[in-house]
Amino acid sequence: MNYPAPHGHGPYPPHGQPPHDDRYEERRRREDNSGRIANVVRVVVSVVLTIFLLHVLFVVFEANQGNEFVSVVYVLAKTLVLGLGDVFTPDDAVLGVVLNYGLAALVYVVIGQLIIKALRR
Repeated sequence: MNYPAPHGHGPYPPHGQPPHDDRYEERRRREDNSGRIANVVRVVVSVVLTIFLLHVLFVVFEANQGNEFVSVVYVLAKTLVLGLGDVFTPDDAVLGVVLNYGLAALVYVVIGQLIIKALRR
């Protein structure tokens, strides 16, 4: 005759509770930490992209360079472009800014996504 196993003594953990396993806990902790780092990377990339977008918009619409906010965005964008600010040198300076900062944004997105995917593994 087949009798059911006493509560809590079956081959599976009680309903709703994960198994108590040190490897499971370690993996869960690692996934939590990598998830946090991935979120930080995502936020940093988003902030950089926002700075690039603002800079391009300020250049395209000829924002007042004397304005302190415009000036801060300009300095941050020049710092974060990491040498990609003069890859394209068309005759039109505005087009050059759009192309160069667009390229820099693309590089940040690709590298950010690669880092996030590596952390998720």
